[in-house]
Amino acid sequence: MKNRFPAIMPTYNPFDVIFERGEGSYLFDKDGKKYLDFSSGLAVTALGHSHPKLVEALHSQVDKLWHLSNMFRIPAQEKLAERLVDETFADSVFFTNSGVEAIECAMKLARKYYHDNNQPERYRIITFENSFHGRSLATIAAAGKEKLVNGFGPMPDWFDHVPFLDLAALEAVISDETAALMIEPIQGEGGIRLVSDEDMRALRQIADDRGLLLILDEVQCGMGRTGKLFAHEWSGIKPDIITIAKGIGGGFPVGACLATSRVATVLSTGSHGTTYGGNPLAMAVGNAVLDEILSPGFLDNIDRVSGMLMEGLQALKRKYEGIILDIRGKGLMIGVECSLPIRPLQKNLIETGMIAAAAGPKILRLLPPLNIKDEEITEALEKLDGVFSRAHLSEAPAAS
Repeated sequence: MKNRFPAIMPTYNPFDVIFERGEGSYLFDKDGKKYLDFSSGLAVTALGHSHPKLVEALHSQVDKLWHLSNMFRIPAQEKLAERLVDETFADSVFFTNSGVEAIECAMKLARKYYHDNNQPERYRIITFENSFHGRSLATIAAAGKEKLVNGFGPMPDWFDHVPFLDLAALEAVISDETAALMIEPIQGEGGIRLVSDEDMRALRQIADDRGLLLILDEVQCGMGRTGKLFAHEWSGIKPDIITIAKGIGGGFPVGACLATSRVATVLSTGSHGTTYGGNPLAMAVGNAVLDEILSPGFLDNIDRVSGMLMEGLQALKRKYEGIILDIRGKGLMIGVECSLPIRPLQKNLIETGMIAAAAGPKILRLLPPLNIKDEEITEALEKLDGVFSRAHLSEAPAAS
């Protein structure tokens, strides 16, 4: 008999709970217990679980056609691309299955752009400390974090890392080999750290002044998460390339790389490709997601409910001073920085019937569905209050 090494490679440390179904903002375990989901599969199930319009779109397509090679036209792909172009800075879209594939496309675009413009020596990309761009060899090299790269070296030497938003350090590292700047408008894994509108405009200006491309990784903060379709829109700037995934599929694997025509024109037949990207199932769901996000009042409501959530969290910060150190974020992408380790807090939340993610060892990450209801915001704040209350009591010094 074989030794029973875990059949699933031990790359995760899951909580011991098994969910059987989801509905709206809630998950239900095998015993029927109900959990308020403020993780959304890490910003993936942006419209909640089993959204009826997404279910309808998927079921309708399942009965027709699942997969086609991109050697044939896929009308739903053309439709989704045209809609994204109409709503954004972009002129062209390449569909992928995931965020990491979208980032790889963006990096290839940047290098090909300078190659085709008689500057093949320009291939390096400047990234920022505590960033996260995926798990491929190139994207862990782009982040440069020790916990990501340890044991996988030597890393591709294509990247220059600078402290987050240290513009002087950024200027200093730009060389004749630099092709692009790449940054998340809100760092997710890096602790929910925002690029201010002023800094975003400064990055755009530096890129323009030094002849660089600006790549924005909106895999987590895009698709309405901040109250606009894409987070960079708050600053009024236009990037050259953005990458998206997670929320665009509402739970179905979809990603995309969007670019201006001057960049996208460097790709030609056979220069890049994908087997599954843009398949009919994914495109049916992607169009249904976009229908909802672009419906009248949807993005405005994100502003309203996120204000309600932020106000409640600030009240908890005042109540639990010393345990809750900071509340930061934008829209429905919020980090609660704590003085205590996050995993025990997550476990306590699960026991009370709520799920939240982490963004580092001491930052609770709140990513509720974008269509979260007022009463669900209230419920979440009550559950957080209870968990922090117990943490506060356990931290209180014993009476003498």
